[in-house]
Amino acid sequence: MKFDESFWDERYRQHGSVWSRNPNPTLLAEAAGLHPGSALDVGSGEGADSLWLARQGWRVTAVDISSVALARAADRASQDAEAAARITWAHHDLTSSPPPAGTFDLVSAQFMHLPLAERTELYHRLAASVAPGGTLLIVGHHPADLEAGIHRPSGPGLLFTPEEIAAGLDPDEWEIDVCEARRRSVTEADGGSVTVTDSVLRAHRRAPRP
Repeated sequence: MKFDESFWDERYRQHGSVWSRNPNPTLLAEAAGLHPGSALDVGSGEGADSLWLARQGWRVTAVDISSVALARAADRASQDAEAAARITWAHHDLTSSPPPAGTFDLVSAQFMHLPLAERTELYHRLAASVAPGGTLLIVGHHPADLEAGIHRPSGPGLLFTPEEIAAGLDPDEWEIDVCEARRRSVTEADGGSVTVTDSVLRAHRRAPRP
């Protein structure tokens, strides 16, 4: 199965909401203490993360491969005109149309799972788009979830550890702030709870020396 634009458009069309309307909890935990500036929300989906960032004062570029998701997100955000004015909704496939280099004070990629080669290239481009002094935040499903029997994308290389992502950052350019497998409890559709593990990588790009 190819997770391309057609796949995501159809998935969003089939559901009134694919995701909850709540921002990702790791974004709240890791971005709450950052000074608002310009942010890139990668794979912004139905817009919950972008809207939360905008409400904190960030100027957000919300990028998604699905025009259906972007239209839904913009409609929901329109209920908060002040926050919506801080968001630019952008229809791009970042695997073929990379973001501009050295631009954003925060780049957030929440649960962007791609085959290894595509993921490596995309995350390299995302890191390059962080401005000096800015923050890169990458969160994904940890391979431990498969071992625990939790339903996850199971193709080779789709899941990753935070150490794998950290290894792709030049230590002369980056300071690793958080690199951990973080466990949290989530509620399933049947009302039961299950413990999942997230890969969390937060790093800041060193400012050039004077």
